[in-house]
Amino acid sequence: MGDPLEKITEGKDLLGQVRNALAGFLGYWDRENRREADKLLRETIARRYEEQWDRLSALQRELAGAGELALVGELEAAALKLRTFADRVKNAAYGYAGFFDAVRVKSDELEKIYAFDLAMLEGAEGIQRAVENIQASMGTDGLPAAIRHLTGLAQEAIDQFDRRSEIILTAGE
Repeated sequence: MGDPLEKITEGKDLLGQVRNALAGFLGYWDRENRREADKLLRETIARRYEEQWDRLSALQRELAGAGELALVGELEAAALKLRTFADRVKNAAYGYAGFFDAVRVKSDELEKIYAFDLAMLEGAEGIQRAVENIQASMGTDGLPAAIRHLTGLAQEAIDQFDRRSEIILTAGE
């Protein structure tokens, strides 16, 4: 038995025949697939950042237990930025413009969006390494610098997501 999606795209069933008869349907189908791929990718990105946020919460409890309340506050600033970023990624509207939407994203703009998405996914690895560095720096003089580094990375992630949104909003102008 063949792949059902392949059957549809070949036009051997009723939906495929309709698609072949209606101009633009394939583009619509591709955009809908893009929307779903965008949703899955952003859920993955958000989940990876949330995992690091969870790790930071555990580190904050360790610092609080050690009486390092000033560092708990600094780490909270980084954690808040990570949480903000993950929430924005997870809760933003999905897709790159539907069939009847006013905003149309061209292929070159779509490539830029994909590049931003890949960078956000790769950024999760940098965040993970920064959290590992904080954990390794616990109880040392290097801890404040490790926290500042993570805070900077978290802010960069937020800024990057803002630039991604600008591409979508300026599409079709």
